[in-house]
Amino acid sequence: MHGFLVERFGGTEVMQWRELGPLEPGPRQVLVEVKASGVNFAETRMRAGTYTGQELPFVMGMECAGVVAECGKEVSEFKPGDRVFGRARGSHAEAVLFDADHLMPLPDSVSFIEGAAIPVSWLTAWHALDAVAGFRQGQRILIEAIASGVGSAALQIAKWRGCWVAGTASRDPKLEIARQWGCDAIYNYKRDDVPALVERDTDRHGIDIGLMTIGEETAESLIACMGMDGRIVMYGSTGGRQVCFNLNIGVRNLSLMSMSISTSERFLSYTMPRFREVALPLFADGAFKAPVGTVLPLSEVVRAHQLVDERNHFGKIILTV
Repeated sequence: MHGFLVERFGGTEVMQWRELGPLEPGPRQVLVEVKASGVNFAETRMRAGTYTGQELPFVMGMECAGVVAECGKEVSEFKPGDRVFGRARGSHAEAVLFDADHLMPLPDSVSFIEGAAIPVSWLTAWHALDAVAGFRQGQRILIEAIASGVGSAALQIAKWRGCWVAGTASRDPKLEIARQWGCDAIYNYKRDDVPALVERDTDRHGIDIGLMTIGEETAESLIACMGMDGRIVMYGSTGGRQVCFNLNIGVRNLSLMSMSISTSERFLSYTMPRFREVALPLFADGAFKAPVGTVLPLSEVVRAHQLVDERNHFGKIILTV
């Protein structure tokens, strides 16, 4: 079995196609033959050595869709031949081992390419809005980096719940695509006075839930957009990790909440069951659809990382095996 192995941190050249040896599933593991895998911004940091806790060596990739090849002796919910998808480290490979709790059946109406675009982005967005923010119908939601995988997922989830949604991005073409996908208001955070526009567009009420993923570059602006009893959910830091705020946020009773689906105790106990029960049927009938921006063969993983760094794409970059 081959995969893209990283044995030292650095540029794209450190991702090397290597023989990894056979994989044997443990009691609660499932061996999946990879058909397509998603590319995420976090992987560029893992490869570079700036992702907290990443150790060497490791196989690239965080999510995929494929076919079950073999199941561990304690796995009863899957069988060889099943179409599946989910989060698993080492997915940029011919096959990968899943913990069964992180694996989901892929609806027949969803392709492997579409399935590979769902796990990281949609589970992050679902956890942020549902488990952390507790979003409700009619709320006003501001999504940073609306063109990202998580941003475009959060947009659909929030609109499905009947929320008013605003989105930010650094480039106008991304914002126009977001508008086509149903975004109610769009702002270029590099150019616009976002708090002033939010005040205008919300009749001075402000934002109920803000999804912060850019970090330091836009934190002050996002906080200024928030309305009374607003909640900010922090899950990224593409624009810098050091965020400062004035304690006068207490006047508006703001809540600042951070999250990671990799470490949250509620992720497996609450978010995964909710996602399987509520979201999967919506993907099956076409109400939810993961935007795919670019599809490349797995051999072009270097180009995929270059596209991530260029930040011009909308939706996910998918690698096919």
